Amino acid sequence: MKPVRKIVSKAVPLERSNVDTDQIIPAVWLKRVERTGYADGLFEAWRKDPDFVLNQSQYVGGTILIAGSNFGIGSSREHAVWALQDYGFEAVVSSRFGDIFFNNCISCGLVPVVVDSEVVDELFKLTKDNPQAEVTIDVENKLISVVDVSPDSPSFTGANKITKPISAPIHLDDFSIQKLVNGWDNIDLTLQHEKEITAYEQNRPSWMVTVS
Repeated sequence: MKPVRKIVSKAVPLERSNVDTDQIIPAVWLKRVERTGYADGLFEAWRKDPDFVLNQSQYVGGTILIAGSNFGIGSSREHAVWALQDYGFEAVVSSRFGDIFFNNCISCGLVPVVVDSEVVDELFKLTKDNPQAEVTIDVENKLISVVDVSPDSPSFTGANKITKPISAPIHLDDFSIQKLVNGWDNIDLTLQHEKEITAYEQNRPSWMVTVS
């Protein structure tokens, strides 16, 4: 898994709450056996609407998704995380995630950025007023921020200027942070105990079942 320490990108505002995994990636896509090729299925039903946020040119290239509360609820499927990553998202910001979806994010390297609901509201307003504004997610230091965008900045749109920079804490536990910044998935964590596992296998009783 690729280590994730800092993400800097414009953000995509998905102003919808209680988004479940079937809305993220419909069940028909679960027939695939690979971890790639899911980008076209991401929010498939909603993308039929020309006004849906992923169809708006000003947000093309954004790798940070800003979402309403209870994102990723519903049935368990890693495919929801894979679809977001396959589309190009590196992080999802929300005030609350579905528990299984959250754990799948950590295991796959998609950063689930948990912030207060007031911060999400500020980010929604900011990304609509200035779609080119750059959001910084500092995973190591548990901080999300947006600096002031001045007329000299390449991301300044001309009409909108961020007059209130955002800086807020990310509510992630230390173990999740450690996994993300080191790029450790569950296999990597297991292999950290390879010597102990090998020693156990060499010394366990011969009558025990051998797994091959």
